[in-house]
Amino acid sequence: MFNFSTDIGIDLGTATVLVYVKGKGIVLREPSVVAIDRNTNAILAVGEEARRMLGRTPGNIVAIRPLKDGVISDYTVTERMLKYFINKVCGKFIFAPSLMICIPSGVTEVEKKAVVDAATQAGAKKVCLIEEPIAAAIGAGIDISKAYGNMIVDIGGGTTDIAVISLGGSVVSESIKVAGDKFDDYIVRYIRKKHNIMIGERTAEEIKINVGCVFPKMQDEEMDVRGRDLITGLPKTITIYSSEIMEALEEPATAIVEAVHTVLEKTPPELASDISDRGIYMTGGGCLIDGLDKLLESKTGIHVMVADDAVSCVALGTGKALENLRYLESGQTTRFKKN
Repeated sequence: MFNFSTDIGIDLGTATVLVYVKGKGIVLREPSVVAIDRNTNAILAVGEEARRMLGRTPGNIVAIRPLKDGVISDYTVTERMLKYFINKVCGKFIFAPSLMICIPSGVTEVEKKAVVDAATQAGAKKVCLIEEPIAAAIGAGIDISKAYGNMIVDIGGGTTDIAVISLGGSVVSESIKVAGDKFDDYIVRYIRKKHNIMIGERTAEEIKINVGCVFPKMQDEEMDVRGRDLITGLPKTITIYSSEIMEALEEPATAIVEAVHTVLEKTPPELASDISDRGIYMTGGGCLIDGLDKLLESKTGIHVMVADDAVSCVALGTGKALENLRYLESGQTTRFKKN
């Protein structure tokens, strides 16, 4: 089936790519992983199928995550991944689609250009960039056009973006490279150090989802984990408790709290007063780890709310921004390249 033209919003995440098609909503949600045959340079799998290959491939096949810390680390693979997702969503199109892509708030001009160039090479007619906190706020249902302050903490896979938004723009923002992937790294390190067991990143993610927490729980939960014993070299099963994972994640969780504190310190008094009244909104998959909202609330004294469908907020906000493209073009929230 031929499509004449399509407007597409893409949340180009370090861990997951979400694609929003104007008029249809979110139509694709897949891991940002690409499996490549080193011998032929051919793409063998993209998305969920490629993610299943992580840590399980033979020598000639490599599963790559082409985005690191919210920015492109492998330009060629990112371009091919984007092309695959655009074709999957659009089918055959007569006119090239227009794309709006989310980027972390702290990226450089060079990193922005890399995203625009990769999307253009992948087949886009026009590329617009929107900062993730702006998109997250729109997706969370906040009216960002009004003259009062809203604070967004968007915790993704590679970066945590914190911004105070007023009148459609970011007043104060901070982006740190501590987020969901970093939580996984700390869990791997902790289990290796304490139990002499080596686990993979997929196992670490399962631990984070099932028993991970950053604030004391009423009841200590447990989970059986299988890994490789570093002493004997043989597979071994151990039991991990949520209290241990809280200890493992103390450092990255504290880094996020400190970054929020830094942004609050830089916020003008009138907007700080608005945030105190309205609270802090949390979005992104990383904010779903148990107790992070409670930890932030206890450290700042400000009410913290986790947005409905936090994982999809950025993609939904991108979609809504697409519908109001003319308004955004006159603001400072986007950057455009037209061919």
